[in-house]
Amino acid sequence: MVIIMHEIKIDQLYFAYQEKIEVLKGINLTLRNESTAIIGQNGAGKTTFVKLLKRLLQPTKGNIFYNGENLQGYTAANLSKHIGLVFQNPNEQIFKSKVIDEVMFGPLNVGQNEEQAKRSAHNALDAVGLASYGDENPYDLSLAERKMVAIASILAMDTDVIIFDEPTMGQDLEGKKRIKSIIRNLRKQGKLVICILHDMDFAAEIFERIIVLNQGEVLLDGHPKEVFANKSVLKEAHLEEPYVMQIANRLGIDGVFLTEEELIERLKT
Repeated sequence: MVIIMHEIKIDQLYFAYQEKIEVLKGINLTLRNESTAIIGQNGAGKTTFVKLLKRLLQPTKGNIFYNGENLQGYTAANLSKHIGLVFQNPNEQIFKSKVIDEVMFGPLNVGQNEEQAKRSAHNALDAVGLASYGDENPYDLSLAERKMVAIASILAMDTDVIIFDEPTMGQDLEGKKRIKSIIRNLRKQGKLVICILHDMDFAAEIFERIIVLNQGEVLLDGHPKEVFANKSVLKEAHLEEPYVMQIANRLGIDGVFLTEEELIERLKT
């Protein structure tokens, strides 16, 4: 089986909304075929960072390369076939009056014909649990459902890179399970998945790599067990440990636990 590598390389990336007030300060990263969570407090620069990857913003200094090609002259529209971004607030993304039209809009704009776009949209709506909602007005749906519509609209485009900004926002347990399944399926397809998160439990459970951002700089980058073992960095970034680790601490059990199952196995020994 041929594995296609999708890579984003970030080289000395700086960004400032106002002169001399830097939001990102010399970020150097290489993102490849893996699920990557970017965590950090509000103001750490997470959303700014992914908007730069999508070219919704232009760097103050530095370069971004996608599969070796400098994105300096690209726009968000140019990148729409390759990089999809699900906004944190679905109200900033949704603009059609029918769910099916909303989800078909992206596929049609990246070159799918009407039949392909409709099939892609129905498959995406099925993936997010809204298969029967095609004729609904998105603004008659709950915030959590609108978030799923926004996710479906990007899934239907079948981009090689998918960026989620706070996908678990407003989701109940069932919604979170569905999003976990979506991310795992995207990884099975060989996609590069990048996700901004405040949900440490979600980050610990399903991501292969975690990057900690704080005040525009990378504090830590590694496997979840490595990241969540570093309590001093988590404290510096004002981040909590996953809930399962907090339970382990209260029980006086040493170690790094990313899921309830891992802790249960430890308790059996």
